[in-house]
Amino acid sequence: MAEHCAFDVFHPPSMERVDDCVHCGFCLPACPTYQLWGEEMDSPRGRIYLMRLGLEGGATMDDTFVGHFDACLGCMACVTACPSGVRYDELIAATRAQIERNYDRGLSQRLFRWLIFALFPSPARLRVAGLLGWVYQRLGGRRSLALTGLDTWLPPRVLALDALLPRIDLRGLTARTPARTIPAGDAPPRRRVGLLTGCVQQVFFGDVNAATVRVLAAEGCEVIAPPEQACCGALQVHAGREADAAERARALIDVFAAADVDTVVVNAAGCGSSLKEYGHLLRDDPDYAPRAKVFAAKVRDISELLDELAPQAPRHPLPGRIAYHDACHLAHAQGVRAQPRRVLRSVPGLELAEVTDGELCCGSAGIYNLVQPEPAAELGRRKAAAILATGASAVVTANPGCMLQLRRYLDLPLYHPVQVLDAAIRGAGLPAP
Repeated sequence: MAEHCAFDVFHPPSMERVDDCVHCGFCLPACPTYQLWGEEMDSPRGRIYLMRLGLEGGATMDDTFVGHFDACLGCMACVTACPSGVRYDELIAATRAQIERNYDRGLSQRLFRWLIFALFPSPARLRVAGLLGWVYQRLGGRRSLALTGLDTWLPPRVLALDALLPRIDLRGLTARTPARTIPAGDAPPRRRVGLLTGCVQQVFFGDVNAATVRVLAAEGCEVIAPPEQACCGALQVHAGREADAAERARALIDVFAAADVDTVVVNAAGCGSSLKEYGHLLRDDPDYAPRAKVFAAKVRDISELLDELAPQAPRHPLPGRIAYHDACHLAHAQGVRAQPRRVLRSVPGLELAEVTDGELCCGSAGIYNLVQPEPAAELGRRKAAAILATGASAVVTANPGCMLQLRRYLDLPLYHPVQVLDAAIRGAGLPAP
């Protein structure tokens, strides 16, 4: 590295990876921030150029330099679009880790990020926050903010927290995923599956976990949901908090190793993409690097697993037109596109509508819609308009962050694909939104 390199010596962005970029421009139409602003330095190739400058000593880690990387959603649509195979996913992850170690964000940003990472990775704290949110909603808090004018002077990030708060159901807030579910019947289980229950997923979308367990059991799988599992580290990885993410990865590997499962199934796209990259995250750990590779090879999104298993449970008709929204960390980061569509099309009577410009991010992107609320809001509105143009009566997506983001801009029911399949297997209608 150059003498005045902007990065420290611990895993800076690889110059070899940087050199893979030939600046062809195929990434530009796929990049949400370039679509919003048309600024070269807010495109993937522009950010890669900034990485080069940082490595060669031509740029310092100042507010402008960091701002262009903070504006990136990390949606990985550019990875899908790139004909040269540029690993932008590795480059942006390395750059964000460098920023978190070497850049002083200022007190207000540090406090807000501390709040996010003290709250969201902890289901126990999320349940307390959810209870307070339920009280806030019962007392008409959002309406009170508007009537009193408080919403005009509160910081945009605080307003984003308020806007993304889902409707709280006390029964759902206290529900727990069963630690073990054994399929009915005398036949041996087809697969012994470990379920990642998640953080936001288990607290605010416990119905998705419940549907996942029922569907897997109906398809002949024994399901193990270890109660001692904790946060997988996905949010930390996306935000550059590498050391914290690595500690959480080690702990999760230990938990599922003790459970002795054939497959680790995930129903949150952001979590799944991180679990599949544990081998890269723990590459420097001599004790965990080989174990992380073995673990990552077992990870499947729920739609991947269901697509692998020949259907066993009958599907009842479920007439309706549903729009499928590709979660970025499922479609781009994991390359899982066809499987959820095939799973949904196995339901008789269900019509699947494709969304125009479906490869563009909805603006959720981990904590992006909290730390970059303005561009996230514009992307959310664009995505909502594209979904409404399909004429669908409901929306299906495979990530809790996407569901929270889209609920802010859409007055349509939102479901996880596994909820649709669960309704078809049970012969019941889709749950009320």
